[in-house]
Amino acid sequence: QVQLVESGGGLVQPGGSLRLSCAASGIIFSIYGVGWYRQAPGKQRELVARITSGGSTNYVDSVNGRFTISRDNAKDTVYLQMNSLQPEDTAVYYCNANHARLGRDYWGQGTQVTVSS
Repeated sequence: QVQLVESGGGLVQPGGSLRLSCAASGIIFSIYGVGWYRQAPGKQRELVARITSGGSTNYVDSVNGRFTISRDNAKDTVYLQMNSLQPEDTAVYYCNANHARLGRDYWGQGTQVTVSS
């Protein structure tokens, strides 16, 4: 059974930091591209950051320079370090593992991030 489990969300003040984790089981995580998505109330889910199996990264413009995605394949875990958080970063953050050639796509259950004073 494939599972992606996110953790690390919570309530933080503007300007603060959080580190999200996405731990995988049931798949060879290292061969998957992994993305962090977020969905705020009333808005569409958007891709925030993505890391390929080879370690290449890309970010949505609104988080570039503030967020860093990384992976530890030995731990089957992908991280999202979020710095200088702003209220507009408030959302449920989801982890996605995707392998296009295998036709595999998996989602975690999400973790809430709230940025508020």
